[in-house]
Amino acid sequence: MQVPQDGEDFVGQPWYHGPLSRQKAEDLLQQDGDFLVRASKSRGGHPVISCRWRGSALHFEVLRVALRPRPGRPTALFQLEDERFPSLPALVRSYVIGQRPLSQATGAVASRPVPRQGPIRRSFSEDILPDGPARTEPLRDRKRSDSQPAGLEHLWRPPEDPPGPGASTVPASGLPRTGSDPVILKTPVPLGSVADSLRASDGQLHAKAPTKPPRTPSLLLPGASGRPPTYCELVPRVLRVQGPPPGHSCPESEVPWWEAEEEKEEDRCFARPQAEVSFCLPDTPSCLLGSQNRPLEPEVLHTLRGLFLEHHPGSTALHLLLIDCQATGVLGVTKAQRGAMGVASGLELLTLPHGHLLRLELLERLETLALAGALAVLGCAGPLEERAGALRGLVELAVALRPGAVGDLPGLAAVMGALLMPQVSRLERTWRHLRRSHTEAALAFEQELKPLMRSLNEGAGPSDPGEVALPHVAPAARLLEGEELPGPLDESCERLLRTLHRARQTARDAPRFREAAARRLRGFRPNPELTEALTTGFLRRLLWGSRGAGAPWATRLEKFQRVLSVLSQRLEPDP
Repeated sequence: MQVPQDGEDFVGQPWYHGPLSRQKAEDLLQQDGDFLVRASKSRGGHPVISCRWRGSALHFEVLRVALRPRPGRPTALFQLEDERFPSLPALVRSYVIGQRPLSQATGAVASRPVPRQGPIRRSFSEDILPDGPARTEPLRDRKRSDSQPAGLEHLWRPPEDPPGPGASTVPASGLPRTGSDPVILKTPVPLGSVADSLRASDGQLHAKAPTKPPRTPSLLLPGASGRPPTYCELVPRVLRVQGPPPGHSCPESEVPWWEAEEEKEEDRCFARPQAEVSFCLPDTPSCLLGSQNRPLEPEVLHTLRGLFLEHHPGSTALHLLLIDCQATGVLGVTKAQRGAMGVASGLELLTLPHGHLLRLELLERLETLALAGALAVLGCAGPLEERAGALRGLVELAVALRPGAVGDLPGLAAVMGALLMPQVSRLERTWRHLRRSHTEAALAFEQELKPLMRSLNEGAGPSDPGEVALPHVAPAARLLEGEELPGPLDESCERLLRTLHRARQTARDAPRFREAAARRLRGFRPNPELTEALTTGFLRRLLWGSRGAGAPWATRLEKFQRVLSVLSQRLEPDP
């Protein structure tokens, strides 16, 4: 694989519009097949393909996979679903020339690029150009000599519209275009320290240097029309989705909490834990739900559907791994929490008597995620293809979560719980359509995922921290909470011994699982809305409403199972 040449730089492509809002992109898409590529502000600058299909504007996030710099290969790969490409133009050419669907779930085909009008707005600094030359001179408004008159035409002007939420308000100087070279704007200000940084005499920016320059997040500047184009790697800026776990104070200029080094503890005597530890995040204002919401609000469900369609299954799997690691106490555990529970990881706490609260929280999370996944299928009241597409999306997510990939086994168990739920498995016409239209997904479900899940539930299956980031802890949690094992006595005894042995092994390997999870999440920058949508607290309010979320778990589960049964019967009534 060769490193893309300058001609592969997507900033110079006519279909690339730079930073562009969703609404403005939809206004430019007039006919089915029209498409453009933009840098999405809400996705931290990730490239998004916007396409009109069957009268609706759809948006698909392009997953950027960073690679270690090596001679003879690109620094990143780009992908929509399965195939990866060495550059964004190569990806677009493949889908447009081959008339391939951007998403199998929607069938949308991009055929006519919408060319941009005028120069591209800029929103990224030179700091996020991994291959760009280092520059240390201060910023000043100045012109450079140029052999081409066109190089003197553009100067940056302040934006007329105020920046949106989350955008930086740092004043910045502009540099005019020099020949055919892209304009570079040096803004070394770390996020979170943007006040008192402007010197009035020359516009030079001063800020404290970030603690780790190579990991400095990019800075999103206010957009302005008329800005000259610039090439930049689409490295998303750091966004604290839910804030750090309790006890953490991590400024945005530093590494996120899931990449922080574990605090070293001094040798101390063991102190018997006095209280149980919970890793549930405190209730915070939601960006998707109001302070008071009813169960299954249609507008929120519609927003969530579009949100999940925009993200590649691999991206969704990483979001799920991040939340599962926090909920299990594998990442983000503070020194105070370790002192309170007497061990260093939630994987150890699960096996102890005072891990009762954590076991209940994880079992509730597993069931709640499974119910939400089943709702994603049973809530599709449209054509049969829509339900089959939802099934395919869950299967692809399960494939992305399996060992050897993201390796989030609790997330895998939740997705498989949704697919194997009786209300979903009884949809014979939907599954038949899946096997006919999405054969590869159907085969993966039947031949790979179902046997794997059966093995994991029996206390066997993959468990090595090299291929698993987060182990399957539900069987041990159920057993320790007094749940009886089904089946004949001799088989249940063997299963009990395997489960207990696996639990001891998991507790022993807790540090290795932490390293494996942190390695998979290194460099990952989550989307705030998708991360919130995968938390237990959000799903609880989504499914049962703000009032019903406080009811006992058994009552909530029974009521929602009845709701799913009604939806299933409406979709495919019994003969």
